[in-house]
Amino acid sequence: MNFDYTPKVEELRGRLVAFMNEHVYPNEHQFHAEIAANRAKGNAWIPTKIVEELKPLARKAGLWNLFLPFSKRVPEGLTNLEYAPLCEIMGRVNWSPEVFNCSAPDTGNMETLERYGSEDIKRTWLDPLLKGEIRSAFLMTEPAVASSDATNIQCQIERQGDQYVINGRKWWSSGAGDPRCAVYIVMGKTNPEAGRHEQQSMVVVPANAPGVKVLRPLSVFGYDDAPHGHMEVDLKDVRIPLGNILLGEGRGFEIAQGRLGPGRIHHCMRLIGVAERALELMCKRSLERVAFGKKIGEQTVTQERIAQARCMIDQARLLTLKAAYMMDTVGNKVARTEIAMIKVIAPSMACQVVDWAIQAHGGGGVCDDFPLAHMYASSRTLRLADGPDEVHRNAIAKLELAKHLSIPNAADRVEIPITRGS
Repeated sequence: MNFDYTPKVEELRGRLVAFMNEHVYPNEHQFHAEIAANRAKGNAWIPTKIVEELKPLARKAGLWNLFLPFSKRVPEGLTNLEYAPLCEIMGRVNWSPEVFNCSAPDTGNMETLERYGSEDIKRTWLDPLLKGEIRSAFLMTEPAVASSDATNIQCQIERQGDQYVINGRKWWSSGAGDPRCAVYIVMGKTNPEAGRHEQQSMVVVPANAPGVKVLRPLSVFGYDDAPHGHMEVDLKDVRIPLGNILLGEGRGFEIAQGRLGPGRIHHCMRLIGVAERALELMCKRSLERVAFGKKIGEQTVTQERIAQARCMIDQARLLTLKAAYMMDTVGNKVARTEIAMIKVIAPSMACQVVDWAIQAHGGGGVCDDFPLAHMYASSRTLRLADGPDEVHRNAIAKLELAKHLSIPNAADRVEIPITRGS
């Protein structure tokens, strides 16, 4: 495995770093100030001007839709391995991926539509998503059941004549708070009597369809993440054409496996960027502040934490690059162990590094004068989103045990749960 950056990636990386330095870091305060001003006026769910102003500049710089590999619609799309160092840089500022049309859940939804949607669905929804004209949400997790086991999902998708009728309640529907969110991908049961993994299907639902109601935003450690938001959504007698199903009835788990693999690795790539920036802030703060007669950075405990953070970040990066390489070369199914491992390691690593950075900042670390508090909240959430740590560890253990069974191809028989969160 060769993880050296190709000349193409090095050139893109240089362009991206320059763009971040010129346009993103200097406008972090403006982004939050805009949202605060909108919230004070009674509505935080308004797209920020600064992000919309930067999008044309990103397109002009050739930094647009870099996440989507092997698509005729996106010839500029990179492989997972090529995209990794760029996604990491974008992850250093939580709102910057949208500037490059590389933000969740749109990236996962666009990849899903590209892989599994009909040409009509692609023209109607994928093309405007790729242009950045609309946004989207993914509706899988439900409040009434433990959605870490996706076979629990109860949302009903019932066929009636030439339509499907949808009834269910979803939550943690990230992106559904954005007024530009025009389309949902919804997972639910089309056949409750089928086999355990053939009951679920995925369908495309216009966000403005009759019967769709956004009930409330859900905060993350007190952050509402406006204008993006994580919403609870009620679907009552929502009718869609039969053509809005993806791939076919009973194929929901198959689609989820394809969708969540790239989504998980993108989260991990961004988390490495989060941890890198937290370490950078920690070092700078430690060299500026004096306590008990010497700089914080001269204290042995701080030096130990800085050293350990560097080791942990580089370890997580290398495993993420290995997973990306395997996804590109042997496919998501073969790479499932590596994907599960990085999903366990990267969020925990980021939480620890950010926590140490907060300690080095003292009281400043827990207020919004620095980005660390929000970094910690979002990193901690990713120990649940796209599957809790426990589920991924369980899958890793089963795959490891299967190597030592006398049954031929035992690993292929290991059930890898499709899981998204609470």
